[in-house]
Amino acid sequence: MNYGEIKKTDIANGEGVRVSLFVSGCTHHCPGCFNRETWDFEFGNEFTQKTEQELLELLKPSYIAGLSLLGGEPMEPENQRALLPFLCRVKEAYPHKTIWCYSGYLFDRDLQGQGRAVCEVTEEVLSLLDVLVDGEFMQEKKNISLRFRGSENQRIIDVKKSLESGKIIQLSEFS
Repeated sequence: MNYGEIKKTDIANGEGVRVSLFVSGCTHHCPGCFNRETWDFEFGNEFTQKTEQELLELLKPSYIAGLSLLGGEPMEPENQRALLPFLCRVKEAYPHKTIWCYSGYLFDRDLQGQGRAVCEVTEEVLSLLDVLVDGEFMQEKKNISLRFRGSENQRIIDVKKSLESGKIIQLSEFS
């Protein structure tokens, strides 16, 4: 897997001050995408053990609330496979920090059951996420007043509660 950027202190992509990783590779190609260069799976730098260690160090300060995964598309199956070992390390080192993930795939349609982005690690990846902002960016539904999302169709999902209940539980404080 490659990545396009690491933001060391990000307040736009999740609650609190976060470390954000922008992975490379996306098959959605949403019109109006703010990060078109990351559609290419080969864009940017290789995600290595050194990169993982750098991110773990960046997450260490107490003022960092957690990690945000963006792209590109973190939930492309090949990216899920690459991210899983890293996410396990993050949760082991920082069990009280949250992991947010931004995906154009829909939680209930594409990331569960026979969904188009489901692979052998999807269930475990989802179990490590705290919040999933799902849905493709839609230019015609763009709304700059929304918190932590770009278009009105996107949902901010409490992944743990949704997995436990078997239905979508959105974080109402961001609606």
